[in-house]
Amino acid sequence: MKATSEQRTSKYGNVKVEHEGLKFDSKRELKRYQELIVMQERGEIAELERQVVFVLAAAVVIDGRKRPALRYVADFVYERPGVDGQIVEDAKGRVTEGYRIKRHLMKAVHGLDIMEV
Repeated sequence: MKATSEQRTSKYGNVKVEHEGLKFDSKRELKRYQELIVMQERGEIAELERQVVFVLAAAVVIDGRKRPALRYVADFVYERPGVDGQIVEDAKGRVTEGYRIKRHLMKAVHGLDIMEV
């Protein structure tokens, strides 16, 4: 694990890191990824994916200007044997107002809860 060349912390104190060629937004996210990889190797979870995009609202035109779709990017999505549907996880250090809205829309639009780790 190494910190990226910028060595700058974000507004919320997380430091971007790189591990085996993969980039992570925080050390917390990398740690959780490593845990999930081990769980997948043991057969506890399957179909692990990173940075999965969910569209929460389609693109629209407002006052003649096109506005992009509203999206939520999940840190991790996977399946657990015996559990119906996908499990969506977000490695969160701080819950922001924007995230609260996206969490609400994920439930309303996709019927999915987000697990915060």
